[in-house]
Amino acid sequence: MSSRSLVRLAPPAVSLSALVQRLAAWRATRQQRRDLARLDAAALSDIGITPAQARAEAGRPVWDVTPSWRA
Repeated sequence: MSSRSLVRLAPPAVSLSALVQRLAAWRATRQQRRDLARLDAAALSDIGITPAQARAEAGRPVWDVTPSWRA
């Protein structure tokens, strides 16, 4: 096997500030989803979602965020 056949892919370069921002966004998302999961049916009705929709949203991973929510 020649050295040319081995391709090493370097991880994408990410600045420390970008990493900190991403982690902060994930933390905020986690907290918002926890808060959403704690709302009762009346509060969910006030914001226009069902308890099933709230459970589905609260159960999503922190990195799974609608693109329009990203700042």
